[in-house]
Amino acid sequence: MAQTVAHKLIGDHLAWGEMVPGSEIGLTIEQTLTQDATGTLVMQELEALGLDRAATQRSVQYVDHNLLQTDEKNAEDHAFLQSACLRYGLWYSKAGNGVSHPTHMQRFGVPGTTMVGSDSHTPAAGSLGMLAIGVGGLEVALAIAGHPLRLRMPRIWGVRLDGELPDWSSAKDVILEMLRRHGVSGGVNRIIEYYGPGVETLSAMDRHVIANMGAELGATTTVFPADEKVRSFLRGEGREDDFRELSADPGAVYDDHEQIDLSGIEPLIAAPSSPGNVVPVREVAGREVSQVVIGSSANPGYRDFAVAAEMVQGRQTDSGVSFDVNPSSRQILADLTKAGAVLDLVNAGARIHQAGCLGCIGIGQAPAVGRNSLRTFPRNFPGRSGTKEDSVWLCSPETAAASALTGVITDPRDLAADLGMDYPRIEQPVRASINTSMLTPPLPVEEARQEELVKGPNISALPELTELPDRIEAPVLLKVGDDVSTDEISPAGARALPFRSNIPKLAEFTFTQIDPEYPSRAAEVVDTTGHIIVGGQNYGQGSSREHAAITPRYLGLHAVIAKSYARIHWQNLANFGVLALEFADPADYDRLEGGTVLVLDGVRDALASGGTLTAFERGTDRNYELRHNLSSHQVDAVLAGGEIPLMRGGSN
Repeated sequence: MAQTVAHKLIGDHLAWGEMVPGSEIGLTIEQTLTQDATGTLVMQELEALGLDRAATQRSVQYVDHNLLQTDEKNAEDHAFLQSACLRYGLWYSKAGNGVSHPTHMQRFGVPGTTMVGSDSHTPAAGSLGMLAIGVGGLEVALAIAGHPLRLRMPRIWGVRLDGELPDWSSAKDVILEMLRRHGVSGGVNRIIEYYGPGVETLSAMDRHVIANMGAELGATTTVFPADEKVRSFLRGEGREDDFRELSADPGAVYDDHEQIDLSGIEPLIAAPSSPGNVVPVREVAGREVSQVVIGSSANPGYRDFAVAAEMVQGRQTDSGVSFDVNPSSRQILADLTKAGAVLDLVNAGARIHQAGCLGCIGIGQAPAVGRNSLRTFPRNFPGRSGTKEDSVWLCSPETAAASALTGVITDPRDLAADLGMDYPRIEQPVRASINTSMLTPPLPVEEARQEELVKGPNISALPELTELPDRIEAPVLLKVGDDVSTDEISPAGARALPFRSNIPKLAEFTFTQIDPEYPSRAAEVVDTTGHIIVGGQNYGQGSSREHAAITPRYLGLHAVIAKSYARIHWQNLANFGVLALEFADPADYDRLEGGTVLVLDGVRDALASGGTLTAFERGTDRNYELRHNLSSHQVDAVLAGGEIPLMRGGSN
C-alpha cells in the first residue's frame, strides 16, 4: 500500500497499536530535546524516576531561553542542568550556543528518526524528514528512560505545494497563510505533511520556518520529505553521511487535503494578539512601529538575517525604531560575520544580541505599552513579550526590515518600488562555520555515576501528588474564554521564569495575567475543597510548559471543564493528576458561572468504567453532563494522582 512520509515514520517506530486515527499508539523514540525553561523539571523527573542512564540514541539539553543573569537563580539552574546532563548521559549546549531547534537541526537532526522535545516547536525538525513531536517534560523524561511515547494516532493532512514564491514573499508567509485559513486550532490531532513540486523550491531552513509554526495551528507535528535539499543542508554541516532519502510513495492517500500555489503568496502579518489573526501587510500598512526584532526559532536561518542585512545595507533604520537582531545560533552569527552582514546590520542601527530566544519568551526586549512591535517570532499571545498591554505583530524578515527602515508597517514590495530595491538573492555558505566547542558530550557510564546533582536553594523538589478523590465538591474558582494559552496560565517573562525550578514560588504567578487574585483564592481552599476551572475552546494552547499543569495542581486544582483542549496541555493535565473533562453540550459553558460550587460523585468508578460524569450545582437543580477522552492508561494516571505516582505503584 502506498504510504505517506508520516505513515512511514510512524510505521518504522510503532511499538504497539494500529495506525488508525484516534486510536492510541506507542512510538519508540530515538532523540530528545530539552531547553532550560522546561528542562529543569525534566531533570527533576529523571531523578524521581530513579534513572541511571539515558536510553535514547541522543538526548540534548539546550540553554537558550532565560539567558539574563540578573541574580543567582538563573546561574544555579544552568549549573543544575549541566550536572544532570553529566549524571544521566545527555549532551549539554551551553548558554549562548544557540536556540535549540536550529542548533539541533545543524548538529544532531537525522532524517527518518523520531524525537520528542519539551518545547512545542520541536516539530521544526520535521524539515529534515524527522518525526519530531512537542510534548510535556514528563513524557520527555519517560522517553529518555526508554519508554515509548503514548499518542493518539493523528490524521495525516496532506498539503500540496505548487509553484514558487514570488520576490518579497518567503516561508514565513506560507505558514501565515495556513494560519489565515485555519486559525490556531485547525491542526489539532493532525500531522501536516507538505508535498508536491513546490516543496523542491524551499530550502531545508525554509521548511524549518513552516514546520516550526505548525505548532501555532495546534498540529501534532509537521513533516517534509528528506530530499536533495536536505542532503545539501547536511553536506554543508559536514554530516552528509546522516542523510537518508525519505518521500511519500506515488499515490499515497492523505486523510485530509489542502493546496497552496506558492506563486500567489503575498506578504502577510499576524496582528495582535494571536498567531491566527492574519491579514495582508498592505491592509495594515502605515501604522507606526517602535520596535522590530529579527530572530527566534521561527526564522532562524542564515538567509533570514542576510536578507534583512542586504535590505538595510547603506541605509539607516528609522530614528523611532529599536532594531534588534537575535542570532539563532553562534554558528550562523559566525557565517553572517564572515559575509559582512553583521557590519551592515550594525551600521544600519541594529542592536546585536546574544544567540538565544530572548524576547520570544519575554526575557528582555519588552516593548512599550501601546507601541507596535514587529517580530519574526512564532507567537504573540497577550503579555508573552513581557509587557502586559503589548501590541506584537508577527511577520517575515522582509516585512520586518522594510518596516524598520520606514518606521511604519510596510509591505516590502512597496518599499522596493519606492527605493528601486532589487530582491536580495542570498547565497548560503557552501560550508557552515561549524564549532562544537560549546557542546559538552555525555560522560562514560562509570564516570557519570560518580557525578552528583548540583542544586541551588531555588530548586525545589517536585510536589507530592495524591490520588484523585472519589467525590469532588469544589468551587469554580475561575472561568476563562477560548484559546487561553499556557503563557496566560503560567507566564513566561523575566519576572516569573527565574522560578521555573521552584514550584511553590512559581505558583504565585499562576493565572495572574487573567486574574491577579487567583493564587490567593486558590490558597484559601487548597487544603479543604480544592477547586475547579472552566474553560472555552482550545484550552491550554501554545507552549508545552508543564508548569501550566503543575502550578494549578499545586494550588489544589482537581479538574478542568472545557469545550476542548490543546493536545499537549491536555496530556500534561493527565500527567499530573488533573481531570480534564469536556461539556457534552457546549452550550452548558454559558450556563456555568464562576463561583459556583460543583459536586461530582463517584468519580473514580465513573472514570474506571469509561462512563460519563454528571456535575451537580450545589444549591440549585442544575446539572451538567460531562465526558472525557482519556485513554485507559491516562485514566489510571489521573486516578493515581499522576504519571509518576502511577509508575511508583508498579504500572507502566
